Amino acid sequence: MLRGGYVDRISARLIGSVMAASLFGGMAAPVMGQPDGVPVAVAAAGPSREGSRQHGLTNRADRRDPYQESVVIRWNAALLAAVRAVRFAPMLTARALAIVHTCTYDAWAAYDARAQGTVFGGALRRPHHERTPGMREVAVSYAAYRALVNLFPSQQMAFDRLMAEMRLDPGDASTDPSTPAGVGNAACAAVLAWRAHDGANQFGDLSGGTAYSDYTGYVPVNTPSALIDPSRWQPLLTSTGTPQVFATPHWRLVVPFALAAADQYRPAPPAEYPSVQYVQQAETIRRLSAGLDDRMKVIAEYWADGPATETPAGHWSLLAQFVSRRDRHGLDADVQMFFVLGNALLDASIAVWDCKVAYDYVRPVSAVRFLHGGQLIQAWGGPGRGTQHIRGEQFQSYLATPPFPEYTSGHSAFSAAAAAVLRLVTGSPHFGATYTFKAGTSTIEPGVTPARDVTLSWATFDQAADEAGMSRRYGGIHFRQADLESRNIGRRIGVAAWERAAAMFHGAITTVTGADADRHAEHAASSGR
Repeated sequence: MLRGGYVDRISARLIGSVMAASLFGGMAAPVMGQPDGVPVAVAAAGPSREGSRQHGLTNRADRRDPYQESVVIRWNAALLAAVRAVRFAPMLTARALAIVHTCTYDAWAAYDARAQGTVFGGALRRPHHERTPGMREVAVSYAAYRALVNLFPSQQMAFDRLMAEMRLDPGDASTDPSTPAGVGNAACAAVLAWRAHDGANQFGDLSGGTAYSDYTGYVPVNTPSALIDPSRWQPLLTSTGTPQVFATPHWRLVVPFALAAADQYRPAPPAEYPSVQYVQQAETIRRLSAGLDDRMKVIAEYWADGPATETPAGHWSLLAQFVSRRDRHGLDADVQMFFVLGNALLDASIAVWDCKVAYDYVRPVSAVRFLHGGQLIQAWGGPGRGTQHIRGEQFQSYLATPPFPEYTSGHSAFSAAAAAVLRLVTGSPHFGATYTFKAGTSTIEPGVTPARDVTLSWATFDQAADEAGMSRRYGGIHFRQADLESRNIGRRIGVAAWERAAAMFHGAITTVTGADADRHAEHAASSGR
């Protein structure tokens, strides 16, 4: 049984306008060449590893025979490089992955016998004699290029270089479907037109402010200096002395892929003060802090995905790249895998941010400081200091606390959703990757942690996802309930995204745009009034 989603065909007016217009004129102009905007950087949300994981994963069964990766991998890598360069936040990265890989999928679908595109359905389908690997590659590349320039205009020179390496002309703006460039351009323009007003506020038009800025009027109950309600989120002071600002509280209003509604998988509420459960979960975090060892620190830091990294959504794209190389994927397999993965990650971000707004829940650092203020406690004493007796109000998490409420966990949901997708795409739970964290390379405790090399290994996708969820508890920024509930959310989203996408691959669904999507967009617009 398929869950949620949008099955109505987009209007003939939109199809006609995309087919007739140049990508740089007519309807396409408003969604091209816009600024990246202020990318809601998650200030001090974890260590920056500058994409060092890209070539760090190993596979013990790796074969050394020649293999050429698909153009999808090259464009995915370009996307992640742009994410690092502009310091995109996790939810923005998830949406970018969904958009780029939806554009590439829609372009590819035109050259498949059965697959239905998300906007055009089968209207772009090309005759059998045009369905060659070369035509597919060109169409996919033009679609990826146009999407990336739209999302990351400041990085266009890098995208132009990649087009030049592929001997493709980025100036070819044709939408003539008899050419692969035209198919890629037209498919991408339609997706961008549809996503331009999906509730993300990419252009700041819903708020009259900066790109991706809030338009819902969220105001925190607590302040950095006063925890008025111990069950609600408290913005902290950043390293510059300014209060944190909730990053994208409007994200629950973004149009999803397979979710019927943002709150479809919303869990039961978290424990509230002064319940026993509230006190116990804070004590569990303190004990983890006091017992941190090198392996726990490495796990926290490996999965941290803070500023200037590919973010947790992008991290799982790197793991998907590993799977592609491991399994010797061709273009078709990569187009489909990254399409499902990107949209599952987008849906996970929407569901998690729905919970963050609905419950507006306190972070561990605020709860521990509140409960143990004026007392001596045993906890991590700061970089290089190990476990010490400190005053409760001086408690700090190993990872810096992100600028949004605690419940639920983005990392846990992203990871569980991605693991479910990769398991379903490959038909196996097997992962088989390892990563060695070199001695002294911690960015939190440089030169100290770890004392010796620490190797992380994951036999299955779920094992990696569970470790990613647990890493947030080791880091001191999530409670157990948020981690476990988010894993459940993510698993369900991954399955739903796979079911919907698989139906499209087999021609069982026409489009995912249309009336339901319009309803979500109208709701987002009305929320910003």
